[in-house]
Amino acid sequence: MSHPGTLVLIMAAAVLATLLAESVAVRIRIPLVIFEIVLGILLGPDVLGWVHPGQVVDTLSDLGLAMLIFLAGYEIEFAQIRGGTLRRALWAWLISITVGIGLGFAISGGETFEAFAIGTVLTSTALGTVLPLLRDSGDLHSAFGRVMSAFGAVGEFGPIVAITLLLSGRRPGESAVLLVAFAVITAGAVLWAVRPRPPWFSRLIDNTLHSSGQFAVRFVMLVLAGMLGLSQVLGLDILLGAFAAGMLTRLILHGAAPEHSAEIVGRVEALGFGFLVPLFYIVTGIEFDLDALLHDGRSLLLVPVFLLLFLLVRGGPVYLLAPRGLPAGDRPALALFSATCLPLVVAITTIAVDQKLLGTDETAALVGAAMISVLVLPLLAGRLRRRHAHGPMPPTSADSEAW
Repeated sequence: MSHPGTLVLIMAAAVLATLLAESVAVRIRIPLVIFEIVLGILLGPDVLGWVHPGQVVDTLSDLGLAMLIFLAGYEIEFAQIRGGTLRRALWAWLISITVGIGLGFAISGGETFEAFAIGTVLTSTALGTVLPLLRDSGDLHSAFGRVMSAFGAVGEFGPIVAITLLLSGRRPGESAVLLVAFAVITAGAVLWAVRPRPPWFSRLIDNTLHSSGQFAVRFVMLVLAGMLGLSQVLGLDILLGAFAAGMLTRLILHGAAPEHSAEIVGRVEALGFGFLVPLFYIVTGIEFDLDALLHDGRSLLLVPVFLLLFLLVRGGPVYLLAPRGLPAGDRPALALFSATCLPLVVAITTIAVDQKLLGTDETAALVGAAMISVLVLPLLAGRLRRRHAHGPMPPTSADSEAW
């Protein structure tokens, strides 16, 4: 069990991270997660040694990652990203996973499961990190935001499916059957979610929205807990359940209480971004193996190598398959945002270390490169977009695309 002061120090770091991010925002916009991770490293055993997470904090951290993926799933407006844009996003990710696994074989010296782990890590997009940045800049619901949502959704969902199939410890055929079972149950839940809700459901949401009942928030938490439980029962990664829960919640709320959906999700976001998500990032810093990164030159040299591979393996196909007609700065910006990664890198490398597929030095280098990607790539993407004038985007609906 965690020391009673551990949670106090972690939340103090969360508050300090916000203060630091806002204090430097007048000169440079540094993502909040960077301060959270760095403060976690300082608190952790490799620097000050003040914090050693236990079972309670680790569980809350896992919930923070699940909440991050849940909120990313909620933000996806599939009605606006279907058609040619989604097809391009799928092809870009399939190219990334193929190239990534090929490079994984080269890096691992032919070790199959290590190659799968490295290859999958190289294909992820930190959609849960990128979308808040786009929201803060007012671009989330723009044409660029919709395209980024499509490529980011595939970059978030694809690796989750890949680790289920390749790194579950089961035979791929067995994993595929369980994944199909999850998809069938989720499809049934979607059909239920899009049906009109009975009048009492909407009335109860309205009556308890400003009371201690908070029916809508409790219902959202039930959906999340239910999908996490389903994924665990089927032996799948809980992130799959979290992402599906986000999509289901959007369908339910927009159908049953469209006038209150923004306020309801705002309250869920307050719980997520106010408590669970920063806790996940700070614990990521606390558990980061700084000693493994610094004890020899090889690990440090791998950091820029892996950062370059994130750009080439994930960003390269996105750049090549980005929709035609993007303004000059948006195509490279899309690639940079898509190559931004961290949450899934942490999740996948944790699984790989537990299964003894990756060493601590490779893991530290991968996570270190992912941290740098969160710090550097969104800043570069934002500057590229601001530097170029924005022309009209081609339509992104399935009916009007001819890509």
